[in-house]
Amino acid sequence: MMSSLVVEIGGYPVRLSSADSGLLESICARYAGFVTDTPATVPLNMTIQVVGEPIPGTEAVRVTRSGGCWRFDRQAFHAEWFPAGGRGSIRQVQVDVRANSTDSVLRILHTLLLAPQGGFLLHASSAVRNGSAFAFSGVSGAGKTTIVRLAPPDVTTLTDEISYIRPQGDGYQAFGTPFAGDLGRNGANISAPLKEIHLLAQGPGNKREFLSTSQAAAALLRNILFFATDPEYVRMIFAAACRAVSSIPVYRLTFSPTAEIWEAIS
Repeated sequence: MMSSLVVEIGGYPVRLSSADSGLLESICARYAGFVTDTPATVPLNMTIQVVGEPIPGTEAVRVTRSGGCWRFDRQAFHAEWFPAGGRGSIRQVQVDVRANSTDSVLRILHTLLLAPQGGFLLHASSAVRNGSAFAFSGVSGAGKTTIVRLAPPDVTTLTDEISYIRPQGDGYQAFGTPFAGDLGRNGANISAPLKEIHLLAQGPGNKREFLSTSQAAAALLRNILFFATDPEYVRMIFAAACRAVSSIPVYRLTFSPTAEIWEAIS
C-alpha cells in the first residue's frame, strides 16, 4: 500500500510516495521542519529497488532532457520527471543510503524548478539578521560553516551548505533548506530578502571588497549548483546569475574566524 508525505523547500511542495514505510519514516526524520500538509505541486512517486549491482551509470550525476522527460542518472539512483504532467519516479539501490539518494534527487529537481524562475541553488551558507538575509559562498573549506557557527544569538541560520535563492518582487529572497553541510542540522524553514552575497576567503583580519558586476557574475557562476547540460537551461542559469548580481551587492570577504566578523558584515 502506497503512503506519502510532502517536503516543501523554497515554497515548492513535493509529494514523495512509497510502499516502504521505513523509507518514509527516514525521509520524515531527515527533512524535519520541512514536512508539510501543503498540497504538492510536484508529485514524485518513489519506489525502492534493492539490487546487488549498481544501476548502470557513472558515479557522476548525469541530467538529461528528452521528449518532455528529465532523467537523473547515477549509480545509486535513476529518476524521471515529466514537468507537463507533474509526475515522476525514483528508483534507488542500497537501502542503507536511500536517504542520501533522495537528497540528491531533490537537489537536482529544485535546480530545474528554479531555473525558469530566474533562481538557483548556491554553494553557500546563509543566515538572517534584522530581517535581512546574507549569503556566504565558496568552495569546501572556505568557511561557510565556520561563519554561521560564529553568528551571534540574534542570527538565524538558513543553511550552512546550499542556499536557495529566487526572485521575489523587486529583489531576491533567500530560503532555508534542509541541505546541511558540516553543521549537521537543517536550516530554519523561513525566508528573508537577500541583502548581500559574500565570497569567502580566510586570512588575517576582516576585509570586504566590493566586486564589479562582471567579477561578481563570474564568481557566482562558479558556485551555482547545476547538473544539466541542456543548452536552454544553461542559458537560463547564466542569465539568472547576471540578473542577480545587477541588483544584489557582492563582496569578496576575507575574514579571521572570530565573532567580530559579524560586526563587519552588519
